[in-house]
Amino acid sequence: MPIPSTDLPQEPMDTTLNSPQGFAAAQRALDYYLKPAVSAEPEETRFFEVNHNVSAEEALVHASDLMRCAASIAYESAGNLQGASRDLTLSTVHLIDMARAMVDRSLNKAQRG
Repeated sequence: MPIPSTDLPQEPMDTTLNSPQGFAAAQRALDYYLKPAVSAEPEETRFFEVNHNVSAEEALVHASDLMRCAASIAYESAGNLQGASRDLTLSTVHLIDMARAMVDRSLNKAQRG
């Protein structure tokens, strides 16, 4: 059985890039690897996107509600755990509660001011 690398033709490679075909191929390779991709849509496509018409206050209210739900889920989950896993889950509840307090404070300032 022949070795695959010896099946290649023994033609010399043009490394001068003087031929039009060699230059075009090299240019395409350089463009592919070095130039940034140009697309009609500058923003990346996302699976979930917030409606652009949502106000900052509405977004904060919704974020606060989401964090309340996440904290409830984590707290309920902690009830079924023991040891380090329970501690980590309750730490998550604490972090969510702190973030929610910051969002709620922003909401209170926005409503007053």
